[in-house]
Amino acid sequence: MKIQKVTQEHQAKVYALLRRAFVGSEYEAGLVQKFHENGTPVHEWVCLHTNKAIAYIAFSNAYNGNDICGLHLASMAVAPDFQKQGVGSELLRFALRQEAIKSQPLFVLGEPGYYKRFGFEPCSSPICPFDKNNAHFLSMRNNTTSQFIVGYEPEFKTVAKPSRAQGKKRR
Repeated sequence: MKIQKVTQEHQAKVYALLRRAFVGSEYEAGLVQKFHENGTPVHEWVCLHTNKAIAYIAFSNAYNGNDICGLHLASMAVAPDFQKQGVGSELLRFALRQEAIKSQPLFVLGEPGYYKRFGFEPCSSPICPFDKNNAHFLSMRNNTTSQFIVGYEPEFKTVAKPSRAQGKKRR
């Protein structure tokens, strides 16, 4: 298993992985593809096993108005046949040690029980526009005291929304 920064050669493998990991949803693959097509700055890594993408993680900018206030962890995926084996945890720990990530405030919209194991905490400020009452919105190194709605890259809105019938999100 080898973790590498995503290059253009990895992109098709990453999109295929996202489709396998999020069955019935094109949202995640479409989001990452739009990031690449638009040249949106993201910090992203892929985990390869026998030259196959088995896990992926990306961080995009978080905004307070026009100012960058941290990074969003989005997307993260593990191939179904490698889930529940620690691959996602290892990739997340790797990413959290990287220079571009380790000192930034981080935000994630996800399963609190999972992300709390890595140091994320419930977040009441800023407010996530995609999560009623911030029930699944967590942060790390967040010193925000003012109330504002955290901004996302425009690609989050331009990709078709995930369908409600997609089932359980996988990590």
